[in-house]
Formats: sequence, structure tokens, C-alpha cells
Amino acid sequence: MSLDTLPLVGGPSLAQERRIVTAIPGPRSQELLERKAAAVASGVGHTVPIQAVAAGGGVVVDADGNSLIDLGSGIAVTSVGNAHPAVVKAVQEQVAAFTHTCFMISPYDSYVSVAEALNRLTPGDHAKKSALFNSGAEAVENAVKIARKYTKRQAVVAFDHGYHGRTNLTMALTAKNMPYKSGFGPFAAEVYRAPLSYPFRDGLTGPEAAAKAIAVIEKQVGAENLAAVIIEPIQGEGGFIVPADGFLNAIVDWCRDNGVVFIADEVQSGFARTGAMFASEHFGIVPDLVTTAKGIAGGLPLAAVTGRAEIMDATHTGGLGGTYGGNPIACAAALASIDAFENEGFVERAREIGDVLKGRLHALQQSDPRIGDVRGHGAMIAAEFVDPTTGAPDAALTSAVAKAAIAEGVIVLTCGTYGNVIRFLPPLSIGDDLLNEGLDVVAAALARS
Repeated sequence: MSLDTLPLVGGPSLAQERRIVTAIPGPRSQELLERKAAAVASGVGHTVPIQAVAAGGGVVVDADGNSLIDLGSGIAVTSVGNAHPAVVKAVQEQVAAFTHTCFMISPYDSYVSVAEALNRLTPGDHAKKSALFNSGAEAVENAVKIARKYTKRQAVVAFDHGYHGRTNLTMALTAKNMPYKSGFGPFAAEVYRAPLSYPFRDGLTGPEAAAKAIAVIEKQVGAENLAAVIIEPIQGEGGFIVPADGFLNAIVDWCRDNGVVFIADEVQSGFARTGAMFASEHFGIVPDLVTTAKGIAGGLPLAAVTGRAEIMDATHTGGLGGTYGGNPIACAAALASIDAFENEGFVERAREIGDVLKGRLHALQQSDPRIGDVRGHGAMIAAEFVDPTTGAPDAALTSAVAKAAIAEGVIVLTCGTYGNVIRFLPPLSIGDDLLNEGLDVVAAALARS
């Protein structure tokens, strides 16, 4: 296939098929990668060695005509599908009207409408307010700022295996050293770490794991010094770790009893990804503050902090904001995406995808003990690879399986503190046939590794 015959735009109209025309990378993709090496800082890596030219439904098409099954969604961003027609239309209309005024200078309706939607959709029926930003890390930083201002305390507790971003404060909150922290210190002060519930490895019940974490917090920090506890209800980069039942509930209760702000980082797990609008719903918890980004705006950069009105209002006027925060184009995309989440069955679709993923992966696990654990909710499922004799993490096997799958036209992402987890994050627009074919390729790659 020549470049001239490729579609000029993405979207769901793309042929929903895995198609290998050249080795990956093909010559056109290789040309781009050579340009990237010469022009882009080497610290900016890439997982899939292609030049993407179109995407939609459940595929990404490269410049050589290869069509890859997308089981990554740009790290959980394109949940409604790449180039969703309603998102495209909303963005085009907004670009034609105006691209920027800065909400802090000249406010506009779409920012307020996104805030209203977030206040309505996030867990809890208490009075809420929101503020909009550009990225998940920026949302996390601002959530910490708000919590410190509200409590007049300084300390923040994050958890083992947590990932919260790449800025200075969020690097301090993030647990994993390589590649996120190594050589970039010193980091922000007054950040502490507590043990997470990790059922596959710690063998503890939720209440037992919570008691262990609370003991560390009380001994090493002290509730009287603690502004906030921040946690991903389901870990993202840390390995899609799902805490044991009762863990999060006990942490929330302890926070309430001690005047500590509980922040749920739903940057990766929010917006239908787990088969609920927010992962917190699976555990029956109501956070004080929720951070969101990724799936919120169909691929455009937008993030938010949403929370209890009295906490959100603790900050003085001008203390929150940013030149591009809540950009009108991103807000238009978010409103179209939120409408799709609510009215096009994407929450239900995430559950269906989860059933397929878990069913296939559990079946593989039965025949291959190198899959130590299968876990997650909805379209946020992971397989953890181990040495079947010792249970030790097997990062080499994980990397080999992922690379082999990509070479055969299936985009998968690895994660985990030990680098031994493959995470499955397909767009919620993917069809079952394509999803199963992608899993067939992964299974074959595992069998060969």
C-alpha cells in the first residue's frame, strides 16, 4: 500500500483489521525514527517503532500501511476511540470560534460546563467545585496545594508502587526510580511513603494491609502533620494493582477521623476505564479530592481537580490557574467525550471488554504458570509474569512478549515496579473480533518466549 492510498484522517471509518505490509518498523517509519534520533532529546522514548498517520476504532495505522491493533489507547487516553466523530466536530467548531482567551482573563462557557459535569459525575453527593489544568501531574500538584492550604499542614503520604507524574513534586510522590526519578533530585520535601495492599505478593487482607500502612503513617509522619493521603484506587504504572477489599475504606475512615484530605488519583482509572465512571466506585469510597486527566477529553490535553467545595475554596483567588488550563478546545472535546461516556454505552462496553480480557488471560494462566496473576477491572486489566518456581518477577519475559506482539502488529504496554506486567488498555470502541485477535497474538508471543 502506498502512502497516497492511506486515509488522510483517522476515526472509526478506518478498516478495523490487523494488517502487516512491511516489517515493523517499515521504511517510512524508520525514516521518522532516524529524524527523531537527530532532533528529539534522547530522554523522550517510544514504545512502538512506527510513524502513526491515522487511528480510530481499535487500530493505529502507520506510514507504511501497517494497521496495528491498539491495546494501549495512548496510555488510557483515547477511551472513546481516536477521532470520535462528536469530539472532532466539537473541536472543529471551537477552533473556528476562538482558540484561547485564558479563562483567568476572559471566562467562557465550556470551562464552567466541564466543571459542572465533573461536580456531578465524581463520587459523592456533597457540594463540589472543580479547577481545570493541562496534565495529570499538574492536577496532582494542585490537589496537594489545595490540601495543604485547607489543612494548614505540610506532609503528604503516597504509597508503594504509585505513579503520580514527572514534575518535581510528582516525582517525589512516584515510587519507581527508573526511568522516572533517577538523577533528577533533590525532590520536594515532606513527602512520605506507606505500604500498599498488594494481594498477589503480601497475602494480607484489606484491613490488615490498612493497619500496616496506618501504623507507618502514624509513626513516621503523625496525623497532626499530615495534609493529604494520595492514592490511585487501582494502580496504573505500578502494575494495575487492585487493593484487597476494605483497604481503601479503612484508609478513608482514618483520614476522616484525623482531618486528613483523601485524594484519589483517577488520572488513569477515571472515565469509564474500569467499568465504572470512576474506579473509586468499585470500592464504595468517596474521596475528598479527585484528580482526572487522560480519558477526559478524547485525546486533547485537559486535567482537573474536583472535590468538596469547602476544600476547593480554601485557596485564595489567583492561587490556582495557568495560562492554558481549561483551554476552550480541550473543554469542547471533553464535553463531547463526557456525552459519549454517558450516552453511548461506554461504561457497559468497558465491562464487556473486561470479561473478554479476564476470560482469555485466566485461560492462558491455567496452561502457563509464568502468568502469576491476572487482575483489574473493566478495560484496565493486567497480567503479571513471574518465574513459576520462585514467583520472582520476570521482566525479561514480559519485555520479550511485548516486543514480539508489537512486531506482529499488536500494541501492548508494560508496567509495574519490577517491569513484569503487561497492561491491557484497549479503546472502548474496539470490537470483540479485533480484541480477540490481539489476544491471540499475545498468546502466541508468550508461547514462543
